[in-house]
Amino acid sequence: MNRLSKRSAVEPYRAMDIMAGAFALEREGRRIVHMAVGEPGAPVPGPVREAAAAALSNGRIRYTEALGIPALRRRIAAYYGDAHGLDVSPDRIVVTTGSSAAFNLAFLSLFDVGDRVGVSTPGYPPYRNILQTLGLEIVDLPTEAETRWIVTPEMIAGAHSRKPLQGLILASPNNPNGTVIAPDDLRAIVDTCRELGIRLIMDEIYHGLVYGFPAKSALAFSDGVIVVNSFSKYYCMTGWRIGWMVVPAEMTRSLECLHQNLAISVNALSQQAAIAAFDATDELEAVKAGYAANRELLLRELPKAGLGDLHPVDGAFYVYANVHRFTNDSVDFARRLLVEAGVAVAPGIDFDPARGANYVRLSFAGTHSDMAEGADRIADFLSRTGAMG
Repeated sequence: MNRLSKRSAVEPYRAMDIMAGAFALEREGRRIVHMAVGEPGAPVPGPVREAAAAALSNGRIRYTEALGIPALRRRIAAYYGDAHGLDVSPDRIVVTTGSSAAFNLAFLSLFDVGDRVGVSTPGYPPYRNILQTLGLEIVDLPTEAETRWIVTPEMIAGAHSRKPLQGLILASPNNPNGTVIAPDDLRAIVDTCRELGIRLIMDEIYHGLVYGFPAKSALAFSDGVIVVNSFSKYYCMTGWRIGWMVVPAEMTRSLECLHQNLAISVNALSQQAAIAAFDATDELEAVKAGYAANRELLLRELPKAGLGDLHPVDGAFYVYANVHRFTNDSVDFARRLLVEAGVAVAPGIDFDPARGANYVRLSFAGTHSDMAEGADRIADFLSRTGAMG
């Protein structure tokens, strides 16, 4: 009677375990520098709080349309015109409970049990964990320094030739390393997927957080791409759990029916507040400038501490650092760093099952003073730990 399903046996998201451990130490009175989870340290923008207060004052928060309230869908569509010069119909917008629900909906709508879906490594762990839960076959596409840690058309075609892929999910900027796919490379990836009949899902939740590197939406190259975005990262609305998808028109009804049954609708208060997020650009750009300063600090200080082997940090708010000089067990390393130095980082094994034991991810989304303190604590910890062997 207590048997659990096989599909429930997914890997933990260890960054969240580290975060829970950090909170436990804080309850004991310890001072912890949080660099494990990708959560903006800035408050929710003022216009969002004001819109939420106004909506709440009406006293009734109701179900909404399964695809999202029309005003928000129109505003998201307008964003693509303003930010990318693209004409996207509001009818192609699906509002979701964060990007996490968008991935669930996309996978359910596009793939059948046993289908093969490519994922790049290192990459966001819930992709593979959700795919596994849904009975899909995960095809790893390991990236290398020679290609700037991005998937290439040749890699996609090679994997497809061995046994056909039904889907591919990529992120730009990527989590855990912040690496961005350059526009010409992205166009070639989109073209390859179209030619081979592979459904491409692009995770663009870190759009807006790019530092001196060109970033284009995959929608610029095809209306057949499924794009996922979120209000969590650039818009500092993680706890509001609201995101969106842009999908081909023929997918909308399928997604609407799935969402009706799985969730009925997205939180109405979050939807109404999210409309105002697009009016907070000045405030959000100031937050981004803070991330840029944190990025420069870590790129300067981490190599001094012995962590000089870093992936390109083009965007997002992460540094993905090779720690092989100090450990071959990133989970143990992260736990020791937390307990001994009071710094929470994410073990790389979350993001790359094959090579992640030699990496950790550090989020620089916190305050500048926290990042400076974190860098100092890491340097002290590494000086005491010493290199392996």
